[in-house]
Amino acid sequence: MVDQALPHNAHDNSYKLLFSHPEMVADLLIGYVNEPWVEQLDLSTLETTKDSYVTDDLRDREDDIVWRVLWQDKGQKQWLYIYLLLEFQSSVDRFMPLRVNIYSSMLLDDLRKKNQLTPNGKLPPVFPLVLYNGERKWTAPLELCELIDSIPGQIHLYQPNIRYALLEERAFDGEPLPEVKNLVSALFGLENSKKPEDIQRILTALIEWLKQPEQMGLRRNFTVWIKRVLLPARVPGVQFEQVHDLHEVHSMLAERVISWTEEWKQDGILLGEAKTLRRLLNRRFGPLSKDVEGKISQATEQQLELWVDNFVDAKSLDEVFKS
Repeated sequence: MVDQALPHNAHDNSYKLLFSHPEMVADLLIGYVNEPWVEQLDLSTLETTKDSYVTDDLRDREDDIVWRVLWQDKGQKQWLYIYLLLEFQSSVDRFMPLRVNIYSSMLLDDLRKKNQLTPNGKLPPVFPLVLYNGERKWTAPLELCELIDSIPGQIHLYQPNIRYALLEERAFDGEPLPEVKNLVSALFGLENSKKPEDIQRILTALIEWLKQPEQMGLRRNFTVWIKRVLLPARVPGVQFEQVHDLHEVHSMLAERVISWTEEWKQDGILLGEAKTLRRLLNRRFGPLSKDVEGKISQATEQQLELWVDNFVDAKSLDEVFKS
């Protein structure tokens, strides 16, 4: 069987593949959204609405997924829309509340046009959830009102506002897998893994959790993400095209664990140096351009060490990167 081809932004698209499965969205809500209303959701009714949601210029958004699920209370049911925005940028977008406001408004307008209203004739509620995968701590405001300047008087009463929920994967670094099955916990655990042994342990749980025949699609999408995104980032230069199943990934790790551990260690040193340099540059010179980010990502250990040394006396970015 030929693997499903992924475009250049493989991380984003492979995450979309994973969160195209209702099991993933259900585990995301149950395990990571600590709100009382989650208990009133009928998760068996989860269904994606992405195929029918497009912006006014008919272009699908590439980094979002829209689900809906029935919320029930005292015998009454109505749809709740889950707006899941996947954010993989290396820099934090401080205007995220504005983006969420625009996207949510377009979704609501689309529902209005299709007359998909509640029994009371109102628009259905939307829950915006941003899943952030970047290395840096998320510093953007969570509410739109924090981006709008104020003047004396009551003008704030007339300003738009929206709040989104944030899930920052780095915040769950080091957390053990829950005793109760949660596929999103496995995903976060794999993302935050430090050693091949970490991946082996989580794979053992995933193989058990995804052993039913009807879970073949989700099992396959996990395999695609692991071999095309996760492992290449940990062990650059190693080919994984011969791997087609989670069992095969587990076996390969077991065979190569000693040699890969040393490669992993060296790669971890590079990542640590690069992370330190980014943090220092960001604090002194502000947000980094894509060119600077690319230069750091492709640097050798010796280059990173030189640039960190240069930073001490540098008065500009150019002085940091001088030979």
